[in-house]
Amino acid sequence: MTVLSTRALNRATLARQLLLDRAELPVLDAVAHLCGMQAQEPQEPFVGLWSRLRAFDPAALDDLLTGRRVVRTHLMRRTVHLVTAQDALEWRTRHEPMLRQRVLGVYRREFDGVDLEELAAAARAVFADDEPRTMSEVGRTLAARRPAAGPRALGEMAVVALVPTAQLPPRGLWRRKAGARTAPLAAWLGRESDPPAADGADPVGEALVMRYLAAFGPAAVADLRAWCGLTGLPGAVAATRGKLVTFRDERGRQLLDLPDAPRPDPDTPAPVRFLPAFDNAVLGYHDRSRIIDDAHRGLSVTGARFVLVDGRVAGTWTATEGTVTVTPLRRFTRAEHTAVAEQGRELASFVSGDDDGRVVVTAVPR
Repeated sequence: MTVLSTRALNRATLARQLLLDRAELPVLDAVAHLCGMQAQEPQEPFVGLWSRLRAFDPAALDDLLTGRRVVRTHLMRRTVHLVTAQDALEWRTRHEPMLRQRVLGVYRREFDGVDLEELAAAARAVFADDEPRTMSEVGRTLAARRPAAGPRALGEMAVVALVPTAQLPPRGLWRRKAGARTAPLAAWLGRESDPPAADGADPVGEALVMRYLAAFGPAAVADLRAWCGLTGLPGAVAATRGKLVTFRDERGRQLLDLPDAPRPDPDTPAPVRFLPAFDNAVLGYHDRSRIIDDAHRGLSVTGARFVLVDGRVAGTWTATEGTVTVTPLRRFTRAEHTAVAEQGRELASFVSGDDDGRVVVTAVPR
């Protein structure tokens, strides 16, 4: 079985994630290809798309959100993702058991003895007038009727797990600050989520496997599970194996991939790229060593924004008042420093709307 080096996996990931070359794709197609974008920080997907698409216009994403063609909803790993409306409807039912279990994992004592189906019916009744509500409002309303559990637990269980919901604009629009007001996904999109297959087949799971590999492969089953949070995918993986090729990585793990997916030469040059907080190019794997050193892995869950140099996480960045500040995690060569500064100035101009964007590269921390 062919062994793929860490560098080969890195270049494959960059190619699949549209980070090796900026793509000439419509925004909707890019969001679909990426299997959604993690979006609990509402402005971060704009930076993610700016780093991936040529001539990205934030207004295009705004139009998709207000036009209900993309939505912000809780899906993979119980986190807010920006996904196409079609994917939200097709994937939501498949993710529901995981969403319930993850909320129960936080509030298990509060829901001890609570009939979740009855609670789901009560939660749907709260939304019966189609009026958008915050999670807190839903929780308080349910707590007034069912005081056994607290309003925070009830609100999260209802909005995240029991009722498929979408976070409505203006939350998530470019340079807009707004609280999370939610409405039932079916009411917002005009269609119910797709039901599970009646014959016990798992076409949604099989499609998830193939879509994940197209955007993240080659990858191990553990990587797929880490990305989506679903545990019940062995059948879907088994059903798709005949369509896949296999490799091993340098750690000995078996990797699955689509036969014709891009696997660039490991020596392919990789340009500097700036990633937003919680970008799935890093978080979409159990073994993240293909893109970030194990010593820095902890930064990936703290909300740090990363700078990729030669395809790997080599620094973090922040932006304030038209200035992007880069903090290296290792020393940059002169050429790397120049490339980081050039890309950082372009990012500063994009984020601030000021053509005179500035960048500061700090010293390597001791």
